[in-house]
Amino acid sequence: MHAPADGGDSVAALFERRVLPVQDLAEHAEDVARACYAMAVRFHLGGQLVVFGNGGSCTDAQHVAVEFVHPVIVGKRALPAVSLTSDIATLTGIANRSGYSDVFAHQIRCLGNQADIALGLSTDGNGVSVLRGLECARELGMLTLALVGGDGGAIANSRAADHVLIARSSDAQVVKEIHVTTYHVLWELVHVFFEHPGVLSRESAKP
Repeated sequence: MHAPADGGDSVAALFERRVLPVQDLAEHAEDVARACYAMAVRFHLGGQLVVFGNGGSCTDAQHVAVEFVHPVIVGKRALPAVSLTSDIATLTGIANRSGYSDVFAHQIRCLGNQADIALGLSTDGNGVSVLRGLECARELGMLTLALVGGDGGAIANSRAADHVLIARSSDAQVVKEIHVTTYHVLWELVHVFFEHPGVLSRESAKP
C-alpha cells in the first residue's frame, strides 16, 4: 500500500526543514569544540555545570544534568551538574516574591561559584529569565554558554554568554531537536578533552 503523493511530499518537507539547521551546526564545529574545551577546563578546576531553561527547555536542562552526573556510557566519569528547574518549591517561591524573571539569577547568586559553568537554553533566544541567569553568572565570573534558536534573539545580541550556539530554525520543534544533538555533542567532547588531561593541566596552570 502506497502513501498518497501529497502525504509523501509532506514527509519530505518535514525532513527537509531539518537539513539546513543540522548542516549549520556542523559548519560551526570549531565553535562547539571551543565551548567544550572551556567547559572541560572548568570541570578540571573543580567547577560544576548549572543548567536552566523554560518550558520544554526546562526538561532539556534536567536531561543535560543527568547526562553529566550519571553517564549512560559505562566507563565515562561522572561530572557535577545541577538543573535549576528541578526544585519546584524554590522556583515558585522566587517567582512569587521576586518575579519569574529572577528565578534562575537568584539561584545562581546563591549556588554559583567562579569556577562553575552556566548553560542557558532558550528556544527563541528571548527568554528573559534565561538572559538574567546568564548575566548573573557572568558577573560571578562563571563560564557562560547559551543554546538558542532562530536568529539568537536577545541572548545572542547581549554579552551575557561567552559561547552562543544557535539552532538556526524558526520551527521550535526543530530547534529543540538541534539542541538535543548539541548538548549530546558537548557531553561527548568534554569527555574527549578529559582523555587528554595534560592539555587541561597546562591551561589550568596559566596565570
